[in-house]
Amino acid sequence: MSDYKGRVDIREIMPHQDKYPTVHGTFESLKVGEKMELLNDHDFKPIFTYKFPEDFPGQYEWNYLEQGPEVWRVEVIKIKEV
Repeated sequence: MSDYKGRVDIREIMPHQDKYPTVHGTFESLKVGEKMELLNDHDFKPIFTYKFPEDFPGQYEWNYLEQGPEVWRVEVIKIKEV
């Protein structure tokens, strides 16, 4: 059984413009202390450098689970609500 309340495989989401809204919505659905897993075919750094800090300031922590070269996985933990 998984510890993740949400899992988003970004590689499977089409069209492209639906990718971030899916990640965003999954994070929003988490309760404090819950976590989600993200999978992609490239690094998540742009999401956590630009988008999440703007949309969810101070509300999350993230950690690499796998860093390529073919699969990138991170866990994102909701640490507080605003």
